[in-house]
Amino acid sequence: MSQDPDTIMKFPENQNHKIKFMKAALAEAKKAADKNEVPVGAVVVYQGKIIARGHNQRESRQAFHSHAEFLAMMKAAAKLKSWRLEDCEVYVTMEPCPMCAGAMIQARIKSLYYGIKDPKAGVAESLVNLFDLPFNHHIKIEGGLLENESKALLQAFFKQLRSS
Repeated sequence: MSQDPDTIMKFPENQNHKIKFMKAALAEAKKAADKNEVPVGAVVVYQGKIIARGHNQRESRQAFHSHAEFLAMMKAAAKLKSWRLEDCEVYVTMEPCPMCAGAMIQARIKSLYYGIKDPKAGVAESLVNLFDLPFNHHIKIEGGLLENESKALLQAFFKQLRSS
């Protein structure tokens, strides 16, 4: 049985775009680490382009909602002049918490791609799958994208934190 060559060629190209956007989220996570924030970064993609970036700033802003993906979605909404982000994708280095997952549902995010699971607060698959509940909007989810890179960044940050 032969496969359609177009199908074979399109999958890697799509995957390359995902990798490119996740690398941008990792760059944001490094910014957070440089500010002694937990290194989580996010980007919002619209029509194949990054329109907003964010990284954790809870400590520097002393604001509980200053998570990477929350900040990036707020910037994206301002750029698009709409709270509805239904044609947007979020790339974040760590599985979202309940607050950020809820914001994604409310903002009508199209797709979520994340790196590493968060066994303490993740609600895409770790603790529960909040996205499986019967909300009026459903988000396509893919985890494990550049998982090793996200994990290494977090481990290095906490190792340094413990040694200080």
